[in-house]
Parts: sequence; C-alpha cells; structure tokens
Amino acid sequence: MIIVLVGYMASGKTSVGNALARVLNYRFKDLDHHIESVEKMTISELFSEKGEVYFRKLETAQLKILLKEENQLILALGGGTPCYGQNSELLQSNEKVVTIYLKASIDTLTARLASENQTRPLVAHLKKEDELKEFIGKHLFERIPFYSKSDFTVETDDRSVDAIVHQILLNLF
Repeated sequence: MIIVLVGYMASGKTSVGNALARVLNYRFKDLDHHIESVEKMTISELFSEKGEVYFRKLETAQLKILLKEENQLILALGGGTPCYGQNSELLQSNEKVVTIYLKASIDTLTARLASENQTRPLVAHLKKEDELKEFIGKHLFERIPFYSKSDFTVETDDRSVDAIVHQILLNLF
C-alpha cells in the first residue's frame, strides 16, 4: 500500500507523513524533497530558473516513478500536485494507493504560511497577511475539487500530529 497525503501547502503533510511512517514502519517521502534531490535544486530555484511548466512535468514524471516502484510508502504531495495534468486520475486509478486529504482552514493556513512564505515560491511575493489570506482562499477554491477526490478527509485545525495520525489509522484499518 502507498498512502498519499494531499492538501494545501502548510496543511501538515510532511509532519503527519513522517509520524505516520514511523507508526506503520513505512518509508516516508515528500515529493518536493524527492524532486529537489533528483534535480539538485530547490523548488524555488526550479520555479525561478526553469519555470512552473517544467516543474509540473517533472513532478508528474517523478510521481509516476514513485507509484510504480514503491510500496509501503507514505508520500506527501506538493499542494498543487493533484491539480495538474492527469495526476488526480493517476492516483485514483492505482489500486495500491490510498489518498488522504489533510484539510486545514484558511485561517490556519494563513497563520502557518505567514511565517514561512519566503520558502514557498507561490506565496513569497505576498507580504501582507490579508493578501496571503485572499490568495489562499482563491487557490483553495480552485483546488478543493481535486483534494475532495481523496479516499477520505482528515480535519487538521487545532489537532496535534498524534491525533491526526490516530484518525488516519482509524480510517485505514
């Protein structure tokens, strides 16, 4: 089984993924970190030097490789991964994949991203909190239809990583 975590940036995919992998004795991979390792560049550098189209094509290629070659894996996707190309269909059609949407509110995402927006290429240009909140709201509106295709959703607002992992385990088994 491959457990794929989807959700907006800063929804907790990496933190929850690492904790879930420890509990299940699975490997954990963050797709963005995997791509950085393959390309020897940060995601920010890839966006600025090669562009988003290049990044999205690379992201899909690496997703296909991981889904084909891996098992007993927790995979955290980038926030946009399920929304581009055929990625959503790729996830839904794979029998060994279980997708989980980690859902966080706009307020929670804004608070988390306000302190780390310089490392996030899509929001690095947003300096004011109200601009960030508006951007997240519009982005979520576009992405929720893709996230909602997940096998199940776990609310993350005001919940510890352990509580989220516990909820995921209840849904899985």
